[in-house]
Parts: sequence; C-alpha cells; structure tokens
Amino acid sequence: MLQSFLDWDARFSRRLRVAERPGLLRTLAAVFAHSGDSWFWFAGLALVGWQVASLRRCAAVLFASVFVTAALVLALKFTFRRRRPEGEWGAIYRTTDPHSFPSGHAARATLLAAVSWGVCPLWAAVALTVWAPLVSLARVAMGVHYVSDVLAGIGVGLLMGGLTLALVALV
Repeated sequence: MLQSFLDWDARFSRRLRVAERPGLLRTLAAVFAHSGDSWFWFAGLALVGWQVASLRRCAAVLFASVFVTAALVLALKFTFRRRRPEGEWGAIYRTTDPHSFPSGHAARATLLAAVSWGVCPLWAAVALTVWAPLVSLARVAMGVHYVSDVLAGIGVGLLMGGLTLALVALV
C-alpha cells in the first residue's frame, strides 16, 4: 500500500513539474523555490532585527523558530532518507541535502507565516501567508520535492508555529 501511494505521489508530482519547460511559469517557480532558502531568511531576519527597532521582536522570534525548525527537519530527513526526485534543477540542494522528506522550505515558509500572525505586523503576516504556499508549490514545480514532501513540511511548519506561539504567549 505504501508503494502504491509513493508511485501515485511521484506521478502527481511529475504532472506539476515545470523545471524543464522554459518560460515565465518556470522563472516564477524558480524565484519562489529559492525565496525560501534558509540562508536568505537567517541573513534577512538578522538584518531586520539589527536595523529596524519596531520589528526587532518579530525578527528575533522568527529567527529562533526557523533555527529550531531547521534542526527538527534535518533530524526527520536523516531518519526517513527519502531521495529527491531525479532532475537537473537545484543542484545546490541535491548536493548539500540529498533527502527530500519533509521539505524544509515548506516547513520554513509555513512556520514563518503562522508565527508572523502572533508577533509581526499585519502586513507581514498577510504577505507571508500568501507567499508560503507558493514556495511549497514551487519546490514541486522545480522538481526538488514530491507533493507528500511539501505536505509533510507544511505539517511540520504548522506544528512548530503553534508551539512557537504557545511559548511566546508564556513569555
């Protein structure tokens, strides 16, 4: 039964793939797929926290929650060790992180959106909530994840987002 699900997941994921098709859709998918990179968020949140006093708490909570979530995702990836889909795009991901389950980008994007509703300005929460599913879909479209990888990542992001907001409420 598991193999049947994995076969369906691979077929469905292939249908959503645009990595090998030149054009605007591929370009947009590539931009969104990269926009969830951890280095970008660590650097951006550190810069915002350092330079924008009104966003310091928001940036600090997001930074810490991204860091903890990254550790959890890494542990899960090394537990499941699911190989990424075959493909050419995303060589940096394929080289540095050959495991696809769960999607760290989907977890990070969902976490950022969820936590932002409790600690950031409304405009940031709305923007991140619109952005997060686009990142997740783009990871499948560019062929570096299966649909089930991003669904699991979204679940991890929601779980960690809820735990982060509960912890922030206690402090």
